[in-house]
Amino acid sequence: MTASELPGALPDAVDALFPDDLRERLTALRRDLHAYPELSNEEHETAQRLTAALIDSGVEDVHPVGATGILARVPGRDRHAPVVAIRGDIDALPIQEATGLPFASTQPGIMHACGHDVHATWAVAAGALLARKPADGDVLILLQPAEEVGDGAVQMIRGGALEGVSAIFGGHVDRRFALGQVVADVGPLAASADTFEIDLIGRGAHAARPHEGADPIVGAGALVLALQTIVSRRVNPATAAVVTIGMLRAGVAPNVISDRATMSGTIRAIDAGTRALVIAEVRRIAESTASAYALEARVRVREGTPPVVNPARPVGWAREAAAALLGDDALVPLGIVNMAAEDFAHYLEKIPGCFLRIGAREGGGDVIPAHSPMFYAAEESIFIGAAVLAETARVASRALGTGA
Repeated sequence: MTASELPGALPDAVDALFPDDLRERLTALRRDLHAYPELSNEEHETAQRLTAALIDSGVEDVHPVGATGILARVPGRDRHAPVVAIRGDIDALPIQEATGLPFASTQPGIMHACGHDVHATWAVAAGALLARKPADGDVLILLQPAEEVGDGAVQMIRGGALEGVSAIFGGHVDRRFALGQVVADVGPLAASADTFEIDLIGRGAHAARPHEGADPIVGAGALVLALQTIVSRRVNPATAAVVTIGMLRAGVAPNVISDRATMSGTIRAIDAGTRALVIAEVRRIAESTASAYALEARVRVREGTPPVVNPARPVGWAREAAAALLGDDALVPLGIVNMAAEDFAHYLEKIPGCFLRIGAREGGGDVIPAHSPMFYAAEESIFIGAAVLAETARVASRALGTGA
């Protein structure tokens, strides 16, 4: 690969940070990760590639966390200064790629459709930048598995990745925003994601004699509609929430009244109070509706990731870093309420931090949603994301050390 084949123009302050040899290695790493994606908790070869890339980039203190996580330490100028962390996620999705890229996935039915190939690469790149120009304190590079199934951050925390860390930063590529744009907003940036399953237990009978049974399918129909009143009638209209039924299973034959119907779905909220309210209402309405139709309701809720809520102080550090590199105009608002989930939230429950959105749409490019078989991130986003995260780590380390 030659320099002429590398990504196009970068902002001058970012371009100056990446000599051709480093750009070549990072671009090759991203393309390699994209071509050989691995699913959540199966990222063994990915972890090997990233470990080698960190060491090649001058980050020598690299250790595994669990089966496929990685923790690397980049020494700062003062070993007594506060430690901060940068997180990149590394897993792919069970999607068949349709981008037509020359480095498209070679693994049938597996694809980096959410940009984690770029996140992993920019975390390595941030490590390289910090090795060349250290922060005041040490910076930990967390390369995290299993974000897509919501348990990778918990694995890293249990493995000790946050021990001694004062703040953490991460980001996500986003083709709704152009290259060079950065979102660093205070407040909710992603929703909680809980799942539920409800069994409605009735009494089977002949379809021609419904009075002899207790029909869970009729009860399920009523329950699907009743659950939609939670958001419309129980949640404050100023607060976003979602209750979606994604699966409904019942019946074995057209002339049989089944004895059971099962439905499952997702609950999304952007604050803890609303989250608790919706979960409680799902239980209450399921049980009440079941009773009205002479059924029994068995409700199971699996609590997943909490909402991502960025606190003001770390957002200020990230905005200072992004503006220094890209100019004040680069900072743009998210502009929507994002009801997708992100397990970076688990870190923010433990320590302060900021989660960013990094523009990944090339000039003239289309807005392509994540989790689409057509999704890809422009390669320049690797370098912009790395530069912003590395500089944010420096700003945060300095501010934490001075109490600013």
